[in-house]
Amino acid sequence: MLFNPLEQFEVHVLLPLRFLGIFDVSFTNYSLTLLFVLGFIALFFILCLFRLTAIPTHPQALAEMLYKALYTLLKQQAGQIAHAYFPVVFTLFIFILFCNLFGLIPFGFTATAQFILTLSLAFALNFCLIIIGFIEHGIYFLKKFIPSGTPMWLLPGLSVIEVVSYLIRTISLSVRLFANMLAGHALMHIISSAFVNLVAKVGYLAILLSTVVILAVMVLETGIAFLQAYVFVVLFCISLSESLEISH
Repeated sequence: MLFNPLEQFEVHVLLPLRFLGIFDVSFTNYSLTLLFVLGFIALFFILCLFRLTAIPTHPQALAEMLYKALYTLLKQQAGQIAHAYFPVVFTLFIFILFCNLFGLIPFGFTATAQFILTLSLAFALNFCLIIIGFIEHGIYFLKKFIPSGTPMWLLPGLSVIEVVSYLIRTISLSVRLFANMLAGHALMHIISSAFVNLVAKVGYLAILLSTVVILAVMVLETGIAFLQAYVFVVLFCISLSESLEISH
């Protein structure tokens, strides 16, 4: 992975498997990463909530802070009516965050830099929001795609535009997360490779400078990992609010 910054995103088969001799269900480094992420999430909350006390310990306070921050976010963006969907919001944020952070570990694999993962998440969430809209409002949910006060001769065209713009959110939501993680990790690889070459040519005096710059980039990428998880959840909450309350 020294010469090509995109090699770190390649999926490699670790254990070839086929179901019924047709479907390829091979175990890959992508599958292994997801297992590691789920394991780290379980371990994190086990350690945070192992012994609950009235005066919270630092790990317990961290878990409670995450819970309160995400619940406040959900109420602000979608209102009290959306409180039943808080487990989805909390799980979504934690999963995306740990996937992002796992990619910062040396030789780690960034699952959220795979478009299939972000697209699957966005498609499943958007599909569920449509179902929620019909459950809450029935056929009147279609009023969302009919702008109020629209002349009848403009109604067909504007309705099609509304439907397309609603469905295109699946692509925009998935591309935003995928592209940011891909670009950030590729940039980190390029900068690291450049400093490796600089050290080889200039000497070990360049090690200090390279270490400072790489650490700064790592801090930036850590912030982006949190930010992208936050943005993904915020956009989901806004969409959830639109499904629960017809805006038009």
